[in-house]
Amino acid sequence: MKELLKKPQTKKGRETLNNLLSAAAQLIYERGYYGANVADITRLAGVATGTFYVYFDSKLSLYRFLLRHFSHQIRMELSKKTADCASRREAERVGLRAWLEYVQEHPYVYNIIWESLYVDRRLCDEYYEDFSRAYSRSLSAGKDAGEVAEIDNTVLSYALIGISSFIGLRYCLTNPGERDADWIADEVMKLLENGMFTGTVNQHVPHRVAPRRDAGFRVEVDYSLPDTND
Repeated sequence: MKELLKKPQTKKGRETLNNLLSAAAQLIYERGYYGANVADITRLAGVATGTFYVYFDSKLSLYRFLLRHFSHQIRMELSKKTADCASRREAERVGLRAWLEYVQEHPYVYNIIWESLYVDRRLCDEYYEDFSRAYSRSLSAGKDAGEVAEIDNTVLSYALIGISSFIGLRYCLTNPGERDADWIADEVMKLLENGMFTGTVNQHVPHRVAPRRDAGFRVEVDYSLPDTND
């Protein structure tokens, strides 16, 4: 991350940097990336506008730093909480619970992460690809131990990331306090341990390739006029 940041050398400089980062995270949370300008960030941080450029060369550099910072912080938090787990099953449950606790304390992290889709799609791709690679290493270890089924690591890691992301969104942001973290984790583990379907699953579903669409534009909207006069 050093290429995004002019690292402060003094305690006062580190305090100023932390104030800028905190102000930026709050304003991006409240207004989105494009609604948070440098002048408002520095005003909230209590520093002159010019001070911003002592640390960052642009708002984009600051945002990229924030995104990487939270990516690192989340992974370190989950790694710390799951370090003593004796099995992959236990690690999945403990990791999900840790994620829910993290989101409860840092609800703005969703805004910081998902804003990347609108700032620069590549940042969003890199964020989840990095998470997938790290997750895949743990899944590979689980396979080696005979705990994890032979499912493609990328597919499995993204599926698990998706479960955690949207469960956290549902129970920690839109409906906080509706269910406790242990209940939520137990319900997700039912899915992971027992599967979703009853009966026998067909293991030989043929691979299908989506047909190529050669339209001269990338986005297609199909709007049909209603039959009534409404």
